[in-house]
Amino acid sequence: MNYTAQAPAVWDPAFTDAEDCLLSSDQCVVSGQLYFVKGMIEIPVIGSGEVFSWGVWVSLSRESFSRAADLWDTSGREAEKPYFGWLTTDLPVYPTTTLNLKTHVHTRPVGERPLVLEPTDHPLAVEQRTGITLDRVREIAAAVLHSGDGEQR
Repeated sequence: MNYTAQAPAVWDPAFTDAEDCLLSSDQCVVSGQLYFVKGMIEIPVIGSGEVFSWGVWVSLSRESFSRAADLWDTSGREAEKPYFGWLTTDLPVYPTTTLNLKTHVHTRPVGERPLVLEPTDHPLAVEQRTGITLDRVREIAAAVLHSGDGEQR
């Protein structure tokens, strides 16, 4: 019920050894100028009580990234105001790109990835608000597994 992107769309494997680049399971820095955090877009599965989630990367301003990093292991960090960001994961199961969609990154308790809310009228945002069926989950799974673009968790 979860598919995750390993890196933001702008990440290039050639960055791996660069001193001003970092890619961990939760944070990414590119050329000391672009900052990203990994979060979850959660979509309710209608009638099941379950949640389907996308593990996605969101770009943050330097200030927001620094603040999030400072609070990374701090109890109570979930009281932090949401950070504005841009979605930097392409989810090819949607008819229009998900790259650069406006997002709000909501910090959750230590040990939980942030919740990413996508407040537009893009089909991803509509699904996030209204939920999806189990058939839609199967459709997404087939598309992602066929493309090889996601890691199932």
